[in-house]
Amino acid sequence: MTTLDQLRAGQSASIESLSGEADLVQRLYEFGLMEGEIVEVLGFAPLGDPLEIRIGNTRLSLRRREAAVVGVRLV
Repeated sequence: MTTLDQLRAGQSASIESLSGEADLVQRLYEFGLMEGEIVEVLGFAPLGDPLEIRIGNTRLSLRRREAAVVGVRLV
């Protein structure tokens, strides 16, 4: 399965699953990363970490290790 950290800038995907530590998964849910939502990768910091995403009307910055627990399907 592809994970959010593997996408390139400009790619969009549908969130399929979240896995990992319960407190991290809860935090991502609170940010709005729910199964079925569409997420777009907007860009990366100069050294590649963190990445900026858009979900709905919200922009978020996630560390690559956080994005690695989000399973996605390209749209």
